Amino acid sequence: MPKMNRRDFMKQAAVVSGALAAAGAATDAEPAAQRPPRVPSDQVRLGKTGITASLLGVGTGSTGWNRQSNQTRLGQAKFTEIIRHALDRGITFFDAADMYGSHAFLREALRGVAREKYVLQSKIIHRTAEEARADLDRFRRELGVDYIDIVLMHVVTEADWNTRYRGVRDVLEEAKQKKIIRAHGCSCHSFAALETAAADPWVEVDLARFNPWGAHMDQKPGEPPAKTPRQVREVLLKMRRAGKGVIGMKILANGDAVRGDDRLARARESIRFALASNALDTMIIGFESPRQIDEVFEETRVALAELTAQSA
Repeated sequence: MPKMNRRDFMKQAAVVSGALAAAGAATDAEPAAQRPPRVPSDQVRLGKTGITASLLGVGTGSTGWNRQSNQTRLGQAKFTEIIRHALDRGITFFDAADMYGSHAFLREALRGVAREKYVLQSKIIHRTAEEARADLDRFRRELGVDYIDIVLMHVVTEADWNTRYRGVRDVLEEAKQKKIIRAHGCSCHSFAALETAAADPWVEVDLARFNPWGAHMDQKPGEPPAKTPRQVREVLLKMRRAGKGVIGMKILANGDAVRGDDRLARARESIRFALASNALDTMIIGFESPRQIDEVFEETRVALAELTAQSA
């Protein structure tokens, strides 16, 4: 993402927000109604899954690959401090993945916390039924739980992922029937995959990249990044209208939007943009310290208050 000063950021965010608002007024039906969250710890419904989670969630996969991430590289003590601080702030949604290597870290961080007090999401990178079945058993051992709330197919990119990897889909559906998981879906990493996810009834939850910049997002081929937020929003609104749970990631543009002296103002504008879009149920942010949790929690609280006052 190109470096921008505060004025440039505000100008671009305002332009994109205006475009989204205009599009919404013309074409969007309201997703299923629920009481708008007032604070980041408010519990919200994830579509028709029956799962409720805090509006703000904790990601454990910043720069995550090869079974490690910025969070796991901190070590268990600091990782646990982040998770416990999140719980103290009322955050109950925790996102993991096999490729982050964060399962065992979460198990230790959540030790002694009643299972019904938090929501776990994880992701399978493997693409065969045999691997996926083994993954689910291993994930539960690593997390120290009997069930996982949400399991996603990780990093789907192909337009035909839903048929190409039908074996994995079938394993996840079977696991849901056996109550090993509560809901299934995917995390999308291409615009074509995102459109497929929106149209496929099997997808109950989608993890999607969304920010005002169009940075680190599912860009439509041949289109400039400036159009990406509006184009992605249109797909996400289709998902929400269909009853799918939509979880936002890369809200802060992979951290690009919150570097520099005005990082908190940028964070607020990015979060406000995501909330005003009406395209998301919840948001996952990869916190790397308790201080970051406090800062983003406060900026989210302020953004929610501004939006509430605006709609009054």
